[in-house]
Amino acid sequence: MIILPAIDIKDKTCVRLVRGDFATAHKVAEDPFETAAGFRAAGASWIHMVDLDGAKTGGAANAGIFLRVARESGLRVELGGGIRSMDTIAYYLENGVSRIILGSVAVKDPALVKEAAQAYGEKIAVGIDAKNGMVATEGWLDTSDVNYIDLAKAMEQAGVQTIIFTDISKDGTLEGPNLEQLQRINASVSCKIIASGGIKDILDISACKDLGLYGVICGKSIYSGSLSLPEAIEVAGDQQC
Repeated sequence: MIILPAIDIKDKTCVRLVRGDFATAHKVAEDPFETAAGFRAAGASWIHMVDLDGAKTGGAANAGIFLRVARESGLRVELGGGIRSMDTIAYYLENGVSRIILGSVAVKDPALVKEAAQAYGEKIAVGIDAKNGMVATEGWLDTSDVNYIDLAKAMEQAGVQTIIFTDISKDGTLEGPNLEQLQRINASVSCKIIASGGIKDILDISACKDLGLYGVICGKSIYSGSLSLPEAIEVAGDQQC
């Protein structure tokens, strides 16, 4: 299982949110490049990055940060947030990003997801963010009438190989992940499942590993000190997935 330490970028600054609420944004690190280098030194091989400005507006104002991390950090970059066209997908993948996460478009433009999956295979992931089991879109500002399992199955049919699942009610809370929903989605599709949201400590890492998940994203737990990244990597095992 891989551990993906997270850096969310808003206004070119490393921040974290609570339950996806932009009003809760607070700085957690001074420099994204130094932060990424620290993750690499701790043994990480992947980094999960989110363009919060892009998630809200659909733009790519922070592209330079993500491409520099991909170029200089030695980490494989998984990137999401406002990526809604084949041109943007191609731009990032052709300039060093290893995996693109498609979120809102999975609900609003599933044809794009299918086209991207056919073109780029395992380099395309879908982020499924749920509130009370229903998929949220547009930077979590809107809630759809689509159940998270139904969307996962549709994405599997579209050729998507990796799904990142977040229970929004857990995100940024350090209350532990929604293991019940993670177990259900992992059992419902053949896609590789990455857990996101609520990770607090090493017990949560062990619980996700016991579920047979592909990966776990860790953000606030690392910045707050409740989780040791080197210990999480040791418990998770293989980081080269």
